[in-house]
Amino acid sequence: MDITVTPWSASAAFPLLTMLTLVPLAAMVAILFSRSSTIALRFGFAGASLTLLLSIYLLTVFDSATPGIHLVEQAHFAGLSYSVGVDGTNILFIPLTAVLTLLALIYTLITRHATDRLFIACLLGYETVLIGAFAALNVMQFWLWCVLELIPVALLTIHAGTGQNRRWVVVQLLQYWVSGLLMTLAGFLLLAFGLIDAEHALTFDWLTLKQNNAYLHDEVLIFILLLFGFAIRMPLFPFHGWLPVLAEQGTVASAVIFLVGLKLGIYAVIRFILPMVPGVAEQWAGFVVTLGLISIFYGALLALMQINIRRLLAFAVISQTGMLVIGTFCFNENGLEGSLLLSVAYGLAMAGMLFSVGLIYERCRTAYLPRLGGLFDTNGTLALLFLISALSTMVMPGTPGFDAAHLLVEGIIEEDGWLLAIAILIGNVMSAAFLLWAFQRIFMANPKRAEQPYNCAHHPVWKERFITVAICLLLIGTGFYTTPWLNFIDQDAAAIGRQFPMHGAQLPLNPPFSNGEVSQPSDADVKDGQHE
Repeated sequence: MDITVTPWSASAAFPLLTMLTLVPLAAMVAILFSRSSTIALRFGFAGASLTLLLSIYLLTVFDSATPGIHLVEQAHFAGLSYSVGVDGTNILFIPLTAVLTLLALIYTLITRHATDRLFIACLLGYETVLIGAFAALNVMQFWLWCVLELIPVALLTIHAGTGQNRRWVVVQLLQYWVSGLLMTLAGFLLLAFGLIDAEHALTFDWLTLKQNNAYLHDEVLIFILLLFGFAIRMPLFPFHGWLPVLAEQGTVASAVIFLVGLKLGIYAVIRFILPMVPGVAEQWAGFVVTLGLISIFYGALLALMQINIRRLLAFAVISQTGMLVIGTFCFNENGLEGSLLLSVAYGLAMAGMLFSVGLIYERCRTAYLPRLGGLFDTNGTLALLFLISALSTMVMPGTPGFDAAHLLVEGIIEEDGWLLAIAILIGNVMSAAFLLWAFQRIFMANPKRAEQPYNCAHHPVWKERFITVAICLLLIGTGFYTTPWLNFIDQDAAAIGRQFPMHGAQLPLNPPFSNGEVSQPSDADVKDGQHE
């Protein structure tokens, strides 16, 4: 299937995606070389604000009515290639990154890191990495951005974390992430070298690889390497062990942007696995869906057992990841649209809860639920932020998660039937249970600690209210009117779904449930399907 490619000059006044990457990078460099924390903070806000404006401009010039890759920028030099572009699978993640970076900087003003130049520079560097990774259309370019992501995450954890074992946490993180990066690198190398013959030269360009994937060899090995590499990044059970410890001992401001980074794994599956090895993805769908189901219930059950609110939210992310993975492997338009929109909604809603929890920590100096309670009267703004964000993750009507989850469940019913859809809904009920339980213990239960005086100078109320109003307006505004956001996604989601036209009529590789009436496709059929 040919892909429509539209250069940046057809719709934008300048190379927009490169500019979106360079602006926060320039701000980061200016911060590192600035002589005072005040100037550094100004550079940080200037870079984050300009990036947000550019991301809004990106939405206005994006042609959502035409499927394909838009705003493409390509350059070749010294045997290397640079390629970026956007379509429905990544267009919403770039503005989400810009919004949360700016809110994280505002949050930083309320904390002890307001004068920390390294901390602010790392936030802007992290924004650069995420935008560069989401926009990359070269597989090695994407991989290199993922490698660079280790730098701000490790620095933020060691330099500004709240735990006592931060270096041990970074070691744990490196063990998981380096393993995932090595598997991903091996998969990408097999992908590129597997197409070398008399007619195809070595290339890492995604468009070229996509158009020639019918000639691939070792598709199963490529699928396994990429899937497990991205599963660590999501994180999906059983590759999730690094997230709870990082959430417990890291910083809230970095964790907010990190939530978008977690969605990089889901995006990578949709970008680099489904189009490249669709036949193998169909065959392994049963296995991946099983891992997704385990993640949903495992994450929810572990969340109910936590006494540290940060670990609770980390296990909530693991549970949510299972739902997103199942929707992605429905191989139909509804499932893919639901997964993409729900990824954005979860990222924004979890950021709201993390901001609320972080500000509670700044006041009470604890994240342990048994030590909290009775905070509603003195912290009504934070209670509202936590509640609205929690309702969005519970996919309540009036939040963007509702329409997204509705689409996802429709896709699951269409592909796998009612039993799996009911299991998903039960997992969502469990999510509602542990989030409402956490809200009750933090804000409504009788306090179990000595009251601490409220210092308005140390906790500027207007900044808290700004963060609360911004996130709540985004959640409620997009929740009541999701059509524009779905318009960005639906054309490309439908195009990906058309790569699997027979999946609804075939059985996935799931022998125990086969009734013997439908035969599996031959290798030649799979090759033909990929070539189409």
